[in-house]
Parts: sequence; C-alpha cells; structure tokens
Amino acid sequence: MSGEAASGTAFGLRPYVPADEDAAIALWLRTWQATYPQFDFAARLDWWRARWKSELMVSARIVIAQAQGDNAAAMIGFVTVDPVSLYLDQLVVAPEFWGAGIAAALIAEAKRISPAGLALDVNTDNARALRFYEKSGFVITGGGINAFSGRPVHRMSWRP
Repeated sequence: MSGEAASGTAFGLRPYVPADEDAAIALWLRTWQATYPQFDFAARLDWWRARWKSELMVSARIVIAQAQGDNAAAMIGFVTVDPVSLYLDQLVVAPEFWGAGIAAALIAEAKRISPAGLALDVNTDNARALRFYEKSGFVITGGGINAFSGRPVHRMSWRP
C-alpha cells in the first residue's frame, strides 16, 4: 500500500525485515520520549530491544511505514499485530508525522492483518491516542495497570 500523508510526504507500507531493527528501536525511543518527556525511555532501551527480539519479532506481524521520494528509506512508523491473540502491541509514528494520516494507514493495515478484531492497551492519560483509537472504531472494554510501567491503562477493542 502507498499513500500520501497530510504533510505531503509520500509513504508506503511494507513488511518488517530484520535489517529494520535498529531503525524501529530508535523510532520507538524517539516517539515515546516525545509522548512522555518526563520519563527516561533511553534507560529502558536494553529492556525494549530484548522484548522486541524475544516477544514481538516472534509472535507479531510488523508493518513498516516508510517515506518515499526525497526521504526514501526513512522509517516513519510501524505497527505490531499478533493475529492469533488479536493484540496490537505497538503503533508508533514519528512525531513530525503525527496527525498526517500515517497512523490511520497503519491501523487499516492492522485491521486487514487481524480481520476478526484487535485489542490494545493505552495509557489513560494519553488523550491524543484515546481520541485517535476512538475515531478508528475502538471502544474501551476494560482497564488495568501496565505491567511494565505501572501506569493505568484502558483496554480498547475493535471488532468488525
């Protein structure tokens, strides 16, 4: 799939390949640091890389959003979906592309990968993400505490 972000940047979606690991880890760090600047996500980098390799790469389908044209090869987002558990673990978009349609394209691809439905956890204080997921057809179906951060989360689900 290819498209054009609201910013005018052309982008395409493609499957993850192992050579994407460093760029995906760096994008995860940059995006979460922008979302929650009060936390030191760099201190969690070794944990995240280990989790990426031992959990997400093993069970999830990962789709990359990549800039095309002048910025070709620049990873600008990704989504991870486990089509067995229906769990969407990560939706990451470079901060400079927030609101540009990249996340919507990645969610559409996640729904295609997991047509029976999706579930995800989102921090209760992440109003921007909550609005996005609600606009994308997700509803709050429960709550809990993030086992890694200790922060309260909403469980959100989408069903066709």
